[in-house]
Amino acid sequence: MQDTGLNILAIAIFSITLSVLLGPLFNLSPFIPAGATFIILGLITIDTLSWKNQGVNLLLNIFASQQEKERIIYHEAGHFLTAYLYQIPIIDYTLNPWEAIKKKISGSAGVIFDNNFITQKKAQDLKEFNLIIERFGVVLMAGIAAEKFIYNNSEGGQEDRQKFQEIYSNLTLTYSNFQIKQRLAIIQATSIIETNKESYLALVEAMKKRKSVKECEAIIKTVNN
Repeated sequence: MQDTGLNILAIAIFSITLSVLLGPLFNLSPFIPAGATFIILGLITIDTLSWKNQGVNLLLNIFASQQEKERIIYHEAGHFLTAYLYQIPIIDYTLNPWEAIKKKISGSAGVIFDNNFITQKKAQDLKEFNLIIERFGVVLMAGIAAEKFIYNNSEGGQEDRQKFQEIYSNLTLTYSNFQIKQRLAIIQATSIIETNKESYLALVEAMKKRKSVKECEAIIKTVNN
């Protein structure tokens, strides 16, 4: 279960426990909190197993502040910019859970890459494949780097860190070496964003307007020229 699901479950259990304790004071039937517990646990279980926490993501997005929603755009723009500059094909992007559901991808938001490109590189040239993996690791950490660049801290990136670990799972790395590689990827991503600050900020504005991938790429190219 995702951390958000666990947090909501903990809050729900606390609220229900409180209602049980205070129920007698307000003549509240014990069947009400019991029924609520059954319903909430059932919904969270279905959401976790069948919907990959998309229900939780939708709920959180409804109550998210405008700043939190903008933070997501800055985060995803970091992925987009570094992927474009590293010539990793971008298929699409989403900026909220509802867009993600419509495009049939998991998570609350994300940039969608053409993973077949990476597989093709592996079949063609192992050295080139290793280079792509290194670059893709930087792309994955670019969302965290972008948040730190704009806000001086990062709130998102849990799924990015998990994916980063997955792409290096076949390599024999100690935990400390893995952490170093992850930190280096964040440093590289930060450097790219800082160097291409004007392109990055222009891209953010384009993504706010839900410009297409081709339009966003054209904006980056135009600013860089």
